Amino acid sequence: MRKKLSAIGNSLGIVIEKPILELLDIDRETELDMRTDGERLIIEPIRGAKRAKVKAAAQRAMAAHDATLRKLAK
Repeated sequence: MRKKLSAIGNSLGIVIEKPILELLDIDRETELDMRTDGERLIIEPIRGAKRAKVKAAAQRAMAAHDATLRKLAK
C-alpha cells in the first residue's frame, strides 16, 4: 500500500484506513511506539498501556459493585 503524507497544522501525518486499524486492534486511544531503523519508519501499538486501562476499569467496576458481586458469588 502506498501512502502520501497529509498536512496536519504545521506537521505531516499518515491516515490509516479503518480495515487496518481493526486488523491491528488500534483506535484513537491506542498509544503507538514510533521509531526508525535508519531506513524505515516503524509504528507499533503499545499493548501494555491498553492492558493497564482494562485492568483499571475492571478494578473500578469491582469496587463499585463489590456487595452485589459477593452476593452473586454465593
